[in-house]
Amino acid sequence: YSCMSSSDLSLSDTNMGTSSSPSVSESASAVATGAISRPSLFGSQLPWADPAWYRAHASPYYGPSHAAFRLKVRAFVDKELTSSNCTAWDEKKALPRAIFKKAFEAGLLPGVVGPPWPTALVGRSFNPYPAGTNGPNAEFDAFHELILVDEICRCGSGGVVWGLVEGLQIGLPPVLLFGSQALRERIAPSCLRGDKVICLCISEPTHGSDVANLKCDAQLSEDGTHYVVNGEKKWITNGMFADYFTVAVRTGKPGSAHKGISFLLIERNMPGVSTRQMLCSGVWASGTAFVTFEDVKVPVDNLIGKQDEAFKYIMYNFNHERWGFVVQANRFARVCLEESAKYAMKRRTFGKRLIEHPVIRWKLAEMARQGEATHAALETLTYQMCTMNKTEQNAKLGGDIALLKVQATKVFEYCAREAAQIFGGASYVRGGQGEKVERLYREVRAYAIPGGSEEILLDFGVRDAVRRYESQSKM
Repeated sequence: YSCMSSSDLSLSDTNMGTSSSPSVSESASAVATGAISRPSLFGSQLPWADPAWYRAHASPYYGPSHAAFRLKVRAFVDKELTSSNCTAWDEKKALPRAIFKKAFEAGLLPGVVGPPWPTALVGRSFNPYPAGTNGPNAEFDAFHELILVDEICRCGSGGVVWGLVEGLQIGLPPVLLFGSQALRERIAPSCLRGDKVICLCISEPTHGSDVANLKCDAQLSEDGTHYVVNGEKKWITNGMFADYFTVAVRTGKPGSAHKGISFLLIERNMPGVSTRQMLCSGVWASGTAFVTFEDVKVPVDNLIGKQDEAFKYIMYNFNHERWGFVVQANRFARVCLEESAKYAMKRRTFGKRLIEHPVIRWKLAEMARQGEATHAALETLTYQMCTMNKTEQNAKLGGDIALLKVQATKVFEYCAREAAQIFGGASYVRGGQGEKVERLYREVRAYAIPGGSEEILLDFGVRDAVRRYESQSKM
């Protein structure tokens, strides 16, 4: 994915203080003290429809605030992200603007950018408890974010999930982490509150994973007041309805590769910005766009971080982006399993229910064992994120997250296929009993390719492991 390893990222010159140690989260504290809780039953209890701790399995990772937050998120999803809404928004290829505001009012939307909770920007502290209830104060940690994204994905629509959270999750962090204080204060609050939408623009028609060789050009004006941007971006999630575009551009000379890339915050109302809908196999509601910049004048104040140094910012952002893909793909695999189990318990063939056929039970078992293993690995990595600062995460977790992203998307692909086989013809029809399976089957590639294709991430995972081994051997 890059010609730099995660350990090459030196961010001590940024304004976010990434070298400091993280505060101990509720999850990390529970593990350290041995205060392992046994949660109550939660959810449908259909076999493997939810993670193990929903089935009252003891867990070292979740405390009272996580259980309360789970209830809060589920209430929002069950009310707002209904099957009928997801279908309507998919067909319309856009989400209503009101849903972003509702997600903020429910106390959820700011969480998708990851910990810590951006209290200074949104004017409210993190509150994990549903309306009318309260409990001890809690700091928002990676397990709260895991719950948030995982529960939202229960809707069974990658388009709705991406439409609601993906642009914000990957497009705003560069502004939060590396933008000037003035830029953060002007842009971030409206995005976190659901009033505006932001997206990330890196991929181009000729460059996807090859980030170092992107071509979108930005030339500094002779008077030094603005950049003139020309180029194209492709497969841009939320691009059709975004107000802001976090854009990777080439400010260095031709051939400068990763040393000549910068980040600019481009605004839709700037002359020369245009978008057109891309007709993709899936994730329709996410507003995937082909974005064109023609002589767009961007004030130098919209430069994010330092000129020519954005490649390391992009790499810094990838761990969290890929971790988010793992959470989403893993829950979508679970949705396929859940829908299959429900269908198998009521559908009758050859005089008995599908669940009574050994081959169907074998399919469900294969789906379950892969999904449960992936979730266990996800929780292990998420715990590491709770105990490491960002710099340490980038140095130690990049390869592991890359491999887990491949694991999650392969399991998702397997479960989508097996679910389609269990549903038979019902999985080949848009709408009806097999609606979620039909939709998710189309959306597998949207997870296997973005954020780093499987082939590139597998290679990166090995290279990263070898690099760390060899560097330790020299010590």
